[in-house]
Amino acid sequence: MFFFIFFCATEYLVLSWMVYDHYVAICNPLQYPVITSPVLCCALLAGSYTFCFMESIENAVCMSQLHFCKSNVIQHFFCDTSPILALSSSEMYGVEIIVFTFAGSTLLLSFITISGSYVSILSTILKINSTPAKKKAFSTYASHLLGVTIFYSITIFAYLKPKSSYSLGKDWVASVYYTIVIPMLNLLIYSLRNKELKNAVVSILQKREGYRQLKY
Repeated sequence: MFFFIFFCATEYLVLSWMVYDHYVAICNPLQYPVITSPVLCCALLAGSYTFCFMESIENAVCMSQLHFCKSNVIQHFFCDTSPILALSSSEMYGVEIIVFTFAGSTLLLSFITISGSYVSILSTILKINSTPAKKKAFSTYASHLLGVTIFYSITIFAYLKPKSSYSLGKDWVASVYYTIVIPMLNLLIYSLRNKELKNAVVSILQKREGYRQLKY
């Protein structure tokens, strides 16, 4: 559970810093080398790992204080917070407040950074008069926007829902998506930005299916 919380929370923050990088590149291109200095990048990365490490420690300590009187079999693919809380026979109000405060702060920080950056990026792109320049600017962050949208959608479906609608089967499906499917999709989405890879994919499709020559 420690490593799952650590890497999952870190992914949220890293995604938000990637959006901030796109924001600086599009909205302040002349100051990009100064703003995104190696010192700032290292500080953001180190801060993200430090905060997520503390969050994982806090989560592990809270989970260790719970008592389990009946079944100790976790009905899940891995040790996530929700199925452990569902098994516990202890009073969980205080633990839930602490756990979800840390998780909420991570999600809120990431959401504010991403939404604010994307609004500024979209506003800047719409002010560009040249159509080719607009397409080039949009392609810079479109793949990342798609990856972030998928990741957040699945996470919201998995966690931000009332207890009355809790379903173990739905949690299993959601967990498979955001731990296995989404990382694979992210790899595919970011790889498709590579022109050589796109040309290779098009060439394979043309040979196998007899597609007409596509223009890229």
